[in-house]
Amino acid sequence: MTTYLVLGARGSQGGAVARRLAGTGHEVRGLVRDPGGLPGGVNAAIADLADPAQVKAAFDGVTHASVTLPMVFDADATTRYVDNIARAAQAAGVRRLVLNTSNRQPDRPTGVLMFETRRAASETLLASGVPTVVLRPPVYLDNLRAPWVAGPLEQEGVLRYPLPAGLPVAWLSHDDLAALTEAALHRPGIDGEALDIGGPRTVTGPELAAAFSAARGREITYQALAPADFEAGLSSTFGPRVAAGIAATYHWLAEHGDDKIFAGTAADRLGVSLTPLEEALR
Repeated sequence: MTTYLVLGARGSQGGAVARRLAGTGHEVRGLVRDPGGLPGGVNAAIADLADPAQVKAAFDGVTHASVTLPMVFDADATTRYVDNIARAAQAAGVRRLVLNTSNRQPDRPTGVLMFETRRAASETLLASGVPTVVLRPPVYLDNLRAPWVAGPLEQEGVLRYPLPAGLPVAWLSHDDLAALTEAALHRPGIDGEALDIGGPRTVTGPELAAAFSAARGREITYQALAPADFEAGLSSTFGPRVAAGIAATYHWLAEHGDDKIFAGTAADRLGVSLTPLEEALR
């Protein structure tokens, strides 16, 4: 019998995973602090990640776990969460745990919490003794649906995003993330691997705008958005603390650059056929 536990099941990334797994006919639990807001077919497993006993109870009987960490920009708190997850998964005898880092990690220390807490989480879980696979996605296509991006796109025909125009990105949809996660939960021979996942094509900003033009049937142009302006847009939705934590990754990239960080995908390693870019943009 297969029993899935999805951490982050009420969020956009974990929610996509939970919905896909719920369609398999197996039991799916979503680890949440309070009931409500879970996708259909997903049962609530009530737990606070800071409480080891509650996390252990949520993992009881679980065979496979998908972990997306909460947007908490506190290194000590995140360390406690991950330690509790590792111990609970080990006690439950979890057969495969998949960590979604929600971003790629630069190949050097950055001082950016969003990068470094996920780097540390990967190291902890890979060393935990629990069969673990780490998925490191690039940037999500679904981010482009945010009002501060979608508004100018529809009204002005301008795609504004806080990445340099020439930066190659393998943009990934949440639906394809879910397919890759499901594959990683069961694919033999990949325990202990950290895989850079992404969409089927790596494109620059203008190439992404051209794909939008083809999908929408009208001309779309790309314009790099200043990270500070992006942060202001996030703040209206997430509040200033979370906005600053998310935007810090874009500030770092603008300052330091990394032409390879978001390029390419290991989808072939997982045996997954990804959604063509133009189709995903429709």
